[in-house]
Amino acid sequence: MLLKRLSEAIGVSSKEDEVRNIIREELVNYVDELRTDALGNLIAYKKGKQSSPRLMITAHMDEIGLMITDITDDGLLSFKPVGGIDKRVLVSKRVLVGEDKIPGVIGAKAIHLQKPNERKKPLDYKQLYIDIGTKDKKESEKLVELGTMASFDSKYEQLGEDTVKGKAFDDRVGCAALVELMKKDYDFPVYGVFTVQEEVGARGATVAAYDIEPDLALVLEGTTAADVPDIKEEGHVTKLGDGPALTFRDGAMITYKPLLDRLIKVAEDNQINYQLRKFTKAGTDGGKIHLTQEGIPTAVISVPCRYIHSPAAVMNLKDYQAMIDLADEFCHDIEKGGFLNERVD
Repeated sequence: MLLKRLSEAIGVSSKEDEVRNIIREELVNYVDELRTDALGNLIAYKKGKQSSPRLMITAHMDEIGLMITDITDDGLLSFKPVGGIDKRVLVSKRVLVGEDKIPGVIGAKAIHLQKPNERKKPLDYKQLYIDIGTKDKKESEKLVELGTMASFDSKYEQLGEDTVKGKAFDDRVGCAALVELMKKDYDFPVYGVFTVQEEVGARGATVAAYDIEPDLALVLEGTTAADVPDIKEEGHVTKLGDGPALTFRDGAMITYKPLLDRLIKVAEDNQINYQLRKFTKAGTDGGKIHLTQEGIPTAVISVPCRYIHSPAAVMNLKDYQAMIDLADEFCHDIEKGGFLNERVD
C-alpha cells in the first residue's frame, strides 16, 4: 500500500530523498514531466488539453525529526528538534539515525534518580540523548556525523476497520493523495508539487510557487484532531471520521473565500462529507503560496490526525479517500468552468 510505504519512509526536513524516490517511481509513467528543483521539490506536470487555468496542488514530503548536534565522551548523541515536537513523547522512543538507519533509543536520567521537581515537567533536550549502543565517543564518531538526522522508528498498522496508525501522516497522507490525483487526467494544466522543508518554514513551497506562478492552488495536508476525552468539543479542531477538513483560517493564512465556498459547494453537490477546521496557530504551505507574486487563491484540504507530530499518529481511511474524492471533483468542476476567473469585488 502506497500510504504504508510513504509513512514508513524516512524524510526529515532537508533529507526527503527516500520519500521523493518512492513518489517518482509511482508517477514516472503517468505524467508529462517529472523534475526536481534546486531545493529538492519534486514537480510532476500534466499539460492537459487547455493552457489554463494552471492549478498547483502541493503536499509536503518532509517530517519532523531530530538533528545530531554533539557526541558525548560516553558515545551518546545529543540532538535538537527539527520541526515542532512535543518533548513529552520522546523518552524511550526508538529512532533510526542517518542514511544507514542505525537503531537507537532516546534516553534520559532514570526516573528514580530524578529530583521531585524534575518529575513534574517534560525533560529539556539538553537532558535527553540517543543511545546507539557504542562504548565511547570515538566509536560513535565512526558511525554518525554532526548534522545527521534521526527519525522515529515506527511501523504503519491497521487499528480498526477504518483506522490506521503510523508516523509522518503529516504529510505523507497528502503525498499519497496527490499521487493518486496525478494519475488522473484533467483538461487543464496540473502541477503536482511534493514540497520539502515545510516543517521548518514552508521553504519548498515558497520557491515552487514563485517558479510555477499558478492561477490557483490546493494544499493537501494532515492536520490536528484533538477529539479526545479531556478536550472540550470547541477545542477539537477536527474529528476523525467526519470527512476531510477545509481551512477557513490558520496561523499563516485566511483562505480565499470564493475558493472555499466553491469547495464546499462541490462537496455538498457530490455528497462528500467534510468539516471546517477550527482555528489553530499552525500554518501550512498555503501560508507562503498565497503570498507569491501578486497573490494566488489558495485553499487547504486536510485529513484529521490524532497525536500528530509524534511517533504514532492515528487517522481514518474514509477521511483520506474523501479528500481524494473532493480534490478530484473540484478539478472536474474547474473543467466545467467552476471557479474560473472569480475574484473578490
